[in-house]
Amino acid sequence: MTHSDNEFRDAPTPAGRLLDARLHLLDRQLLDDGGEPVGIVDDLDLDGVAGGTEIARGTPAPHIVSILTGQVLATRIFGGQPPRAKLQLLPWTLVAQVGTVIRLHRTDQPFDGLWVERWLRDHIIGRIPEGRRAAK
Repeated sequence: MTHSDNEFRDAPTPAGRLLDARLHLLDRQLLDDGGEPVGIVDDLDLDGVAGGTEIARGTPAPHIVSILTGQVLATRIFGGQPPRAKLQLLPWTLVAQVGTVIRLHRTDQPFDGLWVERWLRDHIIGRIPEGRRAAK
């Protein structure tokens, strides 16, 4: 066992569930309490870390404050990053379950993260012959 292995073994275990943002959260589909898709996880708001700075060894693990979802289709196709004002902020307290999808608790908060996808479906894909038929 090397010195660095001892450091990791002796590191304090953070309270709560440990999540890998890339593996467990980013690009996961968001489902409302009825199982309907309402968006995908495009980004996260974290406390305890500042963007663009290196995190020092021994720094306490950051906590997720909110999920950001929204209108990122164009930036996924053409590159870049959407303006933060175009993203919908969902408080982490709305998360009911993290699995292959992210299930949300019941809320009165309206979801509008998929309006671009719905518009494309209704105005472009729907006009293609057989575009409205479900795949078999």
